[in-house]
Amino acid sequence: MIEVLVADDHTLFAEGVSQALAAIPDLHVAGTASGGVELLELAKNLQADVLLVDLEMPDLSGFEVLKRLKGSVPAIIVTMHADETRRTQAMEAGARGFLSKSTPLPQLAAAVRAVAAGENLTSLSTTLREILDQYMEPSLDPGAASLTARERELLTLLGEGVSHTEDLAERLYISPKTVKNHLASIYEKLGIADRTQAAVEAIRLGLVRNR
Repeated sequence: MIEVLVADDHTLFAEGVSQALAAIPDLHVAGTASGGVELLELAKNLQADVLLVDLEMPDLSGFEVLKRLKGSVPAIIVTMHADETRRTQAMEAGARGFLSKSTPLPQLAAAVRAVAAGENLTSLSTTLREILDQYMEPSLDPGAASLTARERELLTLLGEGVSHTEDLAERLYISPKTVKNHLASIYEKLGIADRTQAAVEAIRLGLVRNR
């Protein structure tokens, strides 16, 4: 799981990005900040893997935040002003990525994964696209990645609120005993103990969409 901090003085944008990223199974937004000083405080107290930082914030600009962090946490500048002058300034300040606020969510998520993996995305757009293409898919933990297709189906139903063994068996055309066997396997792979936790994991893994 990649822990992300989001900093932007536009509350609606920060909340929107946070909610969008939180729905992606391998990303978790550990906190949001509305200014540079608040972001520095969060970065000091929370375990973050990647920062998403706006350029123009009250008290401290994104550039100043990066200079003070001195590369201690990899950061991506996300700005409305994605011109080459500011890109150069971001590189000089130590940014590992420089993206427009109009960047589609899949590319933004790929950028977070890439930077968390040690990539530097402050290159030109052609190379950037080539790098991001390698990080478009969520990187699941080994347990989640090892789930079978049937186990994922069962998790999806649990996430949708179907919890009784008989109902699960009927929906999947399998026996109640087989349901229990699949559940035991799911619990072991995900390190969980019951159906409630399994339903939460189904949502985290993106198997259940908001309705």
